[in-house]
Amino acid sequence: MSEHYSVLLVDDHPLLLKGLKQLLEFEDNIDVVGEVNNGKDAVARAAEVDPDLIVLDLNMQGMDGIATLKAMRDAGVTSRIVMLTVSDADEDVVEAISAGADGYLLKDMDPELLIEQFKKALTGKMVMSEAVTEILASALRKPAARYQADLNNLTNREYEILSLIAKGMSNKLIARELDISDGTVKVHVKHLLKKLGLRSRVEAAVWMVNQQGSQ
Repeated sequence: MSEHYSVLLVDDHPLLLKGLKQLLEFEDNIDVVGEVNNGKDAVARAAEVDPDLIVLDLNMQGMDGIATLKAMRDAGVTSRIVMLTVSDADEDVVEAISAGADGYLLKDMDPELLIEQFKKALTGKMVMSEAVTEILASALRKPAARYQADLNNLTNREYEILSLIAKGMSNKLIARELDISDGTVKVHVKHLLKKLGLRSRVEAAVWMVNQQGSQ
């Protein structure tokens, strides 16, 4: 990881927030750009700082993680969002990914492994705790109705970016590949997700791979 990345932490447990921040501060190329303890502030902060990664608690008082996640995606936040939770319930995993999460990690993970997963998420990969991987695999085998979208609605540039997303490339890598700015990539991603009726880069990648496989 030679790039420099920004991370927003969202959790209503002060000790966990402090611990996560300390863990991430050991990484030279990762900056924690915010610590938020509720969903409403998290949505506003995410739009304000536009971080590369948002680590989001599932079970928060008031506005829970799923509602916060949906509100972020509805607000056009294109950051990678990884849920960090104690719940390995099937419905929580499926709902989080369907709502636009780019990963689902359990809080009982070894700290070093957790940081490694965050790094993978930052480079464009989907991250899952081993315990919930099969749940997600099963869910993705059932095509959602909203995947009935049309590639013809995309511009050439949007199609190009979607193809690179399907290869697991991050916004920074896509920007470098196409010789455009990170901001331009984010705008294109926002537009193509809206046109395809998808909520996240993960859904877009899965959808694109399925399209390529059916051709």
